[in-house]
Amino acid sequence: MDPDYLNYNFATGGEQELEWAIELYGQPLLRYCHNILCDYFEAQDIVQIIFIKAYKKRKSFKSGTSLSAWLYRIAYTTCIDSLRKKKLLFFMPQNHAKLRYSVQHAQEEAGYIREDLKKALLTLSPAKRALVFSRVIEEKSYAELAEIYHVSAPTLRKRYERAIKKLSQALKENGFCNNEGRNLNEAR
Repeated sequence: MDPDYLNYNFATGGEQELEWAIELYGQPLLRYCHNILCDYFEAQDIVQIIFIKAYKKRKSFKSGTSLSAWLYRIAYTTCIDSLRKKKLLFFMPQNHAKLRYSVQHAQEEAGYIREDLKKALLTLSPAKRALVFSRVIEEKSYAELAEIYHVSAPTLRKRYERAIKKLSQALKENGFCNNEGRNLNEAR
């Protein structure tokens, strides 16, 4: 499916356009959410929610703009909302201890990111994890990221530099190195 077609027809389209959007953006959004949440199973649920929201709000999508950026913006806010809800669970009264335990246990069992890397990633805020993932894995330009996050490209560049520095330090503290024995900062 052609992304340009969806950029112009998603707002007025129906289920077929939704299917094409899922086919085109489903896996990239799953990777993006997984790297923000550090939980593969939750990321799968969030991606479904993203497409439900997108379909319900498709009339508000401006035809001719980037559907990709719009979906990533929905993904980012949905992931942040999910993290906020999880945070609230920890402040629940003790009679909800089973629910709190099940959430913690599910997080620990989702081992799709190496434990040392996951620990280092968790030193970053969800926003910074999303930014690092978008730049490193998805190779998005700062212009694309500015459209997704509604922040200027120079500001995102500085945030990225700070995030990489913090991530590099966390990886160094955990003894994580790439194959050549260099840390993340030296590999850049």
